[in-house]
Amino acid sequence: MKKKERGLLQLQLVVFALVSASFTNIYITQPILPVLQDEFGVTPVQVSLTVSFVILGIVLSNLFFGFLSDRFPVHPIILTGGVCVAIGGLVAAATHDFKILVMARLFQGIFLPALTTSLAAWLARTLPGKRLSIVMGSYVSATVMGGLGGRLLGGWIHPPLHWRYAFISASVLILITTIITVLTLPRTPIKKVINLEKNEGFFSLIKRRDLLMLYCCGAGGLLMFSPVFNFLPYRLAGAPFHFSTELITFIYFVYVMGIFIGPIAGRINNKFGGGNALIAGTSLLGVSFGLLLIPSVTAIILGLLGICTGFFTIHSVAVGLLNQKLSGSHGKANALYVLFYYIGGWLGITGAGFVFQYIGWNGVIFFVMLFLVIPLITGLFEKRNQSTNKQKIKQNVPETRD
Repeated sequence: MKKKERGLLQLQLVVFALVSASFTNIYITQPILPVLQDEFGVTPVQVSLTVSFVILGIVLSNLFFGFLSDRFPVHPIILTGGVCVAIGGLVAAATHDFKILVMARLFQGIFLPALTTSLAAWLARTLPGKRLSIVMGSYVSATVMGGLGGRLLGGWIHPPLHWRYAFISASVLILITTIITVLTLPRTPIKKVINLEKNEGFFSLIKRRDLLMLYCCGAGGLLMFSPVFNFLPYRLAGAPFHFSTELITFIYFVYVMGIFIGPIAGRINNKFGGGNALIAGTSLLGVSFGLLLIPSVTAIILGLLGICTGFFTIHSVAVGLLNQKLSGSHGKANALYVLFYYIGGWLGITGAGFVFQYIGWNGVIFFVMLFLVIPLITGLFEKRNQSTNKQKIKQNVPETRD
């Protein structure tokens, strides 16, 4: 028993390390967008490409790596992904051409799913239910830690004007965690559950309305979340705050809230139902967006805390509900979720970039609030399904004969 617990703990640590290192590379430029804008002489919309093109790369390659992870061992896939992400980071650190920087970020994004999507598919395919819930909790927490780590690397741990060292550090980190993962990840499936009859294709999965709602929910969540943190440095650097880059980066510590929300959201889902949890998360997001319109440091910090809590509740519950509904095709199904998720993030950052350029911060907030309807409708849909399933269970009680 103790040996099994040690094995599970080791797996959690490996998953946490690799996923954290992967997500570090996504948001590494976010807190220093004004610095990059001045150095390369570009507009706010253009400099945002250093974030949105990573997400675009993930969108372009995610289904491909989901397909591969359902058919081939993940070890060579993960190794290839780690090496390529590191190469992209080193190119980004070395270049003085903005176009090459953006292309290097796109290259990183293309190979990030080889790490994250492949690992998630392997976990869903091989772990039994209870262990999967535990390890996926580490996975979600790692996405939060990686997002925070990337922002700290870019804007705080390394001085803002030496952002190139942040890329070098992130590249070394991804190489180390990739090698550790390849060497320690079990090569024999913990639970062999591959069933060709249950192996649905991408189109079949999208046609399932219950899964499509969750895909859209993930997309809507990141569509609202990403623009807020992407344009936060501009808001806090301007009037009436005039914060330094280091102080702005410190504000990103509210992101830590997501580490605690993952496991809590799972318990809320189990106790009150996924529909109620999604509705609660959406409501909290709406209130928190309103706080960001107030020109007060206290209001903005409270708003950001609420946004992190609401978003990670929605994200964690949606991922949990998705995997509960699957009996096969875990790689494809999770790849589709990530695809929709990052399409939402890319659309959010790109669309909000134009809104910010012409309207400003308040325009960004009103823009993202338009999409609160997506997780709200998904929550209502899941709540109705939950009630319907309960009624079916009651009606399924065997009848007694006289």
